[in-house]
Amino acid sequence: MTKSKSDDQRLSPQGFESAAECLRTLAHPTRLRMIELLLDAEYSVGELAERCRLSPSHASTHLGRMRDRGLLQVELRGRERYYTVAEPALAGILHCVRARFGRKRPKSTSRKGK
Repeated sequence: MTKSKSDDQRLSPQGFESAAECLRTLAHPTRLRMIELLLDAEYSVGELAERCRLSPSHASTHLGRMRDRGLLQVELRGRERYYTVAEPALAGILHCVRARFGRKRPKSTSRKGK
């Protein structure tokens, strides 16, 4: 059996575990929206809360979860915490999400079973 070019790019079992953990963290509409915003600019907790229509405490919970997993970084300036994206691969993940779900798909006119 010959080795394919993609064999060198395959994930290890630990790589799959890490990827699944990252995707579980992102698997929330609010967190995806926050990532979308943070890919364009830095935001304070209050700014993200307002943009996502959340209380500051709920926004902090979501941001903390992503920060704890290494997806975001935070900088304290005075009394405000400003968040930015720490994981560059998030841009590619969000690109895939936009490509799949970014526009409405036409409903199929064919009917199964006929």
